[in-house]
Amino acid sequence: MIINQANLDDLFRGYRTTYQKAFDAQTPMWSEIATEVPSTTSENTYGWLGAWPRMREWIGSRVYNNLATHRYSITNRKFESTVDVPRDKIEDDQFGVYTPLFKEMGQAAALHPDELTFELLGNAFDAECFDGQPFFDTDHPVTDPETGKDVSVSNMQAGAGAPWFLMDTSRALKPIIYQPRRRYDFVRKDDPAKSDRVFDLDSYAYGVDGRGNVGFGFWQMAFGSKAELTKANFRAARNAMTGLKNEAGRPLGIKPTIIVVGNSNADTARDLILAERLENGQTNTDRNLVKIFECPWLD
Repeated sequence: MIINQANLDDLFRGYRTTYQKAFDAQTPMWSEIATEVPSTTSENTYGWLGAWPRMREWIGSRVYNNLATHRYSITNRKFESTVDVPRDKIEDDQFGVYTPLFKEMGQAAALHPDELTFELLGNAFDAECFDGQPFFDTDHPVTDPETGKDVSVSNMQAGAGAPWFLMDTSRALKPIIYQPRRRYDFVRKDDPAKSDRVFDLDSYAYGVDGRGNVGFGFWQMAFGSKAELTKANFRAARNAMTGLKNEAGRPLGIKPTIIVVGNSNADTARDLILAERLENGQTNTDRNLVKIFECPWLD
């Protein structure tokens, strides 16, 4: 191939088309447990986390709730992936051997929010949420409506097994926040007249980059367990979530909608949730209480 700007433009369009087709062909999973909250600055501050607005009968003047605010911020991070194509490969018509790399690049970019989301979920027994406690913890401080003092509330079961999670994903804010700042974009650096890198290294660079991050929403919307996935533990986790109340002592109305499992707990989850009858022949009253969400990222 003759190296000129027209041919370089054609090469870029070809690589970009390969990248975009692979990107569009993916089906990311992060939206099952995360809510997208776009960002326009270096970080988003979610001071309203911890506030649960509820309706009341309007008698007399309005009641102005003194809601606690929390300094919980999600700082955006930068991500990139770059491929170098030597000039000699283009000149010798060998540029096609790089096409699979750009296909992989498109797939990786499309699924990168999955990596961020489920990596955070896997670390949620240690990483802090808005109240300063780990997202899954036995010691979340909640104000007792009768005494006005903080009491500890748990949204986890201890254990040493593969983790599994119950979540209510029916609300406006899901348990995880996905915060995109700049969408993934395919870019190039291949102008011999303007790029010192092209001049010095005699190669052309193509890549993808973007900005964003993930963080935690309401801990009340999720329950994490490392205990064995049994009927008793499933029911204990579900009852803990449905029994949560706000600072006025009223039920939050949380109802788990999905159980998130990795490969090692997938068969057990299906036996627990999908079977019509138990081993003793009795009706499985937990059947279809939640949707099973199998996530290979967890294992």
